[in-house]
Amino acid sequence: MSGFTIILLILGLGLIAWLSARAKAMAFATPGIARPHSRPNYHAWYVALAAIVPALLFLTVWSIVSTSLIDQSMLAGIDPANLPADPAARGNLLAEARALANGEIANPFNAQARDLAPAYESARGFYAWTGFGIALLIAFAAGGWAYTRLSPSFRARTRVERIVMGLLLAASLVAILTTLGIVASVLFESIRFFSMVSPVEFLTGLNWSPQIAIRADQAGSSGAFGAVPLFWGTIFIGAIIAMIVAIPLGLMSAIYLTQYARPGFRKWVKPILEILAGVPTVVYGYFAALTVAPAIRDFAMMTGIPSSTESALAAGLVMGIMIIPFVSSMADDSLSAVPQAMRDGSLAMGATRSETIKKVLVPAALPGVIGGVMLAVSRAIGETMIVVMAAGLAANLTANPFESVTTVTTQIVQLLTGDQEFDSPKTLAAFALGLVLFLVTLALNIIALRVVKKYREAYD
Repeated sequence: MSGFTIILLILGLGLIAWLSARAKAMAFATPGIARPHSRPNYHAWYVALAAIVPALLFLTVWSIVSTSLIDQSMLAGIDPANLPADPAARGNLLAEARALANGEIANPFNAQARDLAPAYESARGFYAWTGFGIALLIAFAAGGWAYTRLSPSFRARTRVERIVMGLLLAASLVAILTTLGIVASVLFESIRFFSMVSPVEFLTGLNWSPQIAIRADQAGSSGAFGAVPLFWGTIFIGAIIAMIVAIPLGLMSAIYLTQYARPGFRKWVKPILEILAGVPTVVYGYFAALTVAPAIRDFAMMTGIPSSTESALAAGLVMGIMIIPFVSSMADDSLSAVPQAMRDGSLAMGATRSETIKKVLVPAALPGVIGGVMLAVSRAIGETMIVVMAAGLAANLTANPFESVTTVTTQIVQLLTGDQEFDSPKTLAAFALGLVLFLVTLALNIIALRVVKKYREAYD
């Protein structure tokens, strides 16, 4: 039985509990009985939540615990001497047995997987039915206990509100704990990396060559982990070239749509402009690699400028187009939020519309515009696909936009692609790069939120 089917059955049981509890609560309103504290719907939701929530929580925990129980059942009928001693090899064997039982593969690499597949399928069915049975017992027990508590004086509304508040709090904690887990994992691996490579070398070195040789006597066996070329490439593409494109176009489009465009024209153009934010980045990458990069290379060849097939300019231009909606939307909202009295006062003093925009509206909306720019920068420096397809993988420390450069995110992808050993500086360098990128992006977002908050306090 699939997990989706089990959840549907639990929800069906909750519906039955809801109907039963509501029918009982409706009898509380009969003449001769004191007016009930809560309405029938609150009584119904109290019983339904009591039947559903504990059962679903148990199923969540059971789905985690049953995995190890199934693995133990698979290995119980096999002599330990016939199993791989290496934990990684044993894990690969179990993964192949699962894939074979699920029909994902037909010819496993390890012949033992064929013997384990039937045991896995049998154990999976047994523990699925066991979990379903226990979940039903929990649902019946909790729902029945809640049903017996219903009475005219029972404060069902208060209990339901507390349960809903607890669920909302749990959802918030999941998001917070997930963020803390991500930060902790990146920080832990970064500490391991900095125990092998000096932080000073990583943050100030000018040579990035993380290739570690297999033998110590080979050339470059120690690698080079100077990340300055990566930081410069990220800033060059995401914070300089992309912003040179996005800020003027985004700000001018916002000014036109808020001050000059007709309402009917704005109604159509603004959503079309914001569609750019929803286009997948791989589409922008194809556009940059197949259209923009060849055009820039041909232009450089015509003017005699040294250029490579992949360039920072191609990636930066397309990235700037991608983040125009971020700048435009924030600038649009900021300009629209400026009080009408400021516009009228400027025009009453004899200023033209363009002078009002330049000397009154834009300065008044500048905090919101800056907030949008900071958010756009944080979005740009985290972009990967466009850089991979249009800017290349060479860690060059250059100010020539026609040359190939790379960024932090691109190198993270390259370092973690394929089978990697998580005890070498080459692989752990990806986590150190991720930590730096996380801190920079966090700082930019904090600055943007502070600026936007100050702007809202001034003009709300």
